[in-house]
Amino acid sequence: MLTAYKKALPLLRIPFSIYLMPVFWFGLSALRGPWSGWRALGVFVVLHLLAYPASNGYNSYYDKDEGSIGGLKTPPKVTPELLHLVWAFDALAVAGAALLSLPFAALVVVYLLISKAYSYEGIRLKKYPLLSTLVVVVFQGAFTLLMTQVGVGATTAQLFEKSNLLLALVSTLFLCGSYPLTQVYQHEEDARRGDRTLSLRLGIRGTFIFAAVGLLAGAAALGLAYWLRQEIRPLLIFLVATGPVVALFGRWAWLVWHDETAADFEHTMRMNQVSSLCLSAAFIVMLLWR
Repeated sequence: MLTAYKKALPLLRIPFSIYLMPVFWFGLSALRGPWSGWRALGVFVVLHLLAYPASNGYNSYYDKDEGSIGGLKTPPKVTPELLHLVWAFDALAVAGAALLSLPFAALVVVYLLISKAYSYEGIRLKKYPLLSTLVVVVFQGAFTLLMTQVGVGATTAQLFEKSNLLLALVSTLFLCGSYPLTQVYQHEEDARRGDRTLSLRLGIRGTFIFAAVGLLAGAAALGLAYWLRQEIRPLLIFLVATGPVVALFGRWAWLVWHDETAADFEHTMRMNQVSSLCLSAAFIVMLLWR
């Protein structure tokens, strides 16, 4: 029995959850005023080690992927034990969140339910390209940023300060640009399952154009937010840290334009890794500089 659970564990894709770190650090760097460091650690554990893996595992349970998926080039076969792990991680996420605060726990419950609606065969938002994209970019972007801030003890005034809400919108715009790129190598498998993802509808080249527009809109909104807050230094840090991301994206887009087979698992994971590390580094430096 224990062996079966060990075989199912990789499908939670815990290392892949780390790619969502930038929203966590962005949420902390955006807060004006005090927040709790120990609670920040608790929020990180709840989201990145429990809630996100539970969502990953639930998605894998219903997708039953045979090809590469985010964080796993050759995923193991789905078994009933995977669902048991998902429920356990769900319970631990909610319990851990409740230890921090009940409002944070309520937001975690909402996040977990929405993530299941994305994959569950009876609802499966993933079948609808526009709706699924909207749900993902809002809940993994603005919702998660604000949820993080609630978890670390932000006040209502901090949360609903205009520039903070604008930065929450920025996180959604960045997700809107990057999310279709995570689907670009899965067109064949998504089509086989009947999932009309946004990337599949856009096509490979269209996905890169859409991503460029979304990321550019996010950068413009970020610049506006920092200008309104009279915080030029964070903007400069962001521009320097994202230089490698822009260069890598441009290089990848050039390769894909000449050979669409370059829109593969390896290039997608490299883009995820570099962008996650660079963005996280930028927001951490902003925090330390304060």
